[in-house]
Amino acid sequence: MKTLKCILSLIIISLIFSSCNLESKKTRVILDTDANNELDDQHAIAYMLFNGNDFDVEGITINKTKNGGDVDQHFKEAERVVKLCNLYPEIKIYKGANGTFDEIKDHVNESNFDGIDAVNFIIARAKAKSDRRLVLLPVGKLTNIALALLKDPSIVSKVRIVWLGSNYPDPGEYNQNNDLSALNYILDVSINFEIAIVRYGKPSGTDAVIAYLSDIEEKMPGKGPHISDPVIGRHGNAFTNFGDYSVDLFKNTNLYGDPPGRALFDMAAVAIVKNPSWAISTKIPSPKIVNGNWVDRQENPHKISIWENFDKEKIMQDFYYCIENYVLVKPQ
Repeated sequence: MKTLKCILSLIIISLIFSSCNLESKKTRVILDTDANNELDDQHAIAYMLFNGNDFDVEGITINKTKNGGDVDQHFKEAERVVKLCNLYPEIKIYKGANGTFDEIKDHVNESNFDGIDAVNFIIARAKAKSDRRLVLLPVGKLTNIALALLKDPSIVSKVRIVWLGSNYPDPGEYNQNNDLSALNYILDVSINFEIAIVRYGKPSGTDAVIAYLSDIEEKMPGKGPHISDPVIGRHGNAFTNFGDYSVDLFKNTNLYGDPPGRALFDMAAVAIVKNPSWAISTKIPSPKIVNGNWVDRQENPHKISIWENFDKEKIMQDFYYCIENYVLVKPQ
């Protein structure tokens, strides 16, 4: 009898350790998003929340870019998606900056400033005790991230930043241009900074990771968990699952190409955090932006990483698989 009890105890202990090992392999992440900008943010949020075997989602922070209204509108859109993923209010959402880094930076030590909730949350989670580094995954402008680094430089060694943005080495790009001051600040911080390149119209950037309308209409209807209280989408109509909302988003936006589709830039950035083999990473001396143009600094000892040449087939295949076979993240 004692022998049986010992064996059972050993099995239980083994299961506990196995569970802990699985948890420790998950990536701790905060997604920072301008959720109401277009439609890739919503798909990035859902993809992340449906990858519960890979991510520990600490929360979602919000910023405002020039499209989609002020930060409240971006917050509401993120809230819609989290509800449709059946994780509201367990997954917390925090309002961040309306303005730019240069407009806010002199106020970060005041009792209240533009973006304070998101900034303080990022700092708190970065400083939380863990043997895993926190990944900050901004898929809009970099304002909230830069403000957090400025307010508490001690978090520099505790985070890894993977940003969706820029056409490097070419100028321009939406996320970049919404706050050049935040980007330049981070480029001068000795931090683990990685850029998932956009490169409009080129096969080497996330612009090539396209969801076609025909696939969305075929694969997305009814997918994801179903909720009892319908959510009113940003274009009207009521939805009880993310898949139906995805179809509605695609039908209410401009599509490009033949066949018509839309790049899921932000989702691709989440995908390479999940599986780095789906793109190629190259380290370069950290450059800077001068008058909107990239200037290389070959003498700079600080290196950043550039992600390019995304495996669009595998990324999109995994996206549709996870929508079909979702595993919800466990709220932290």
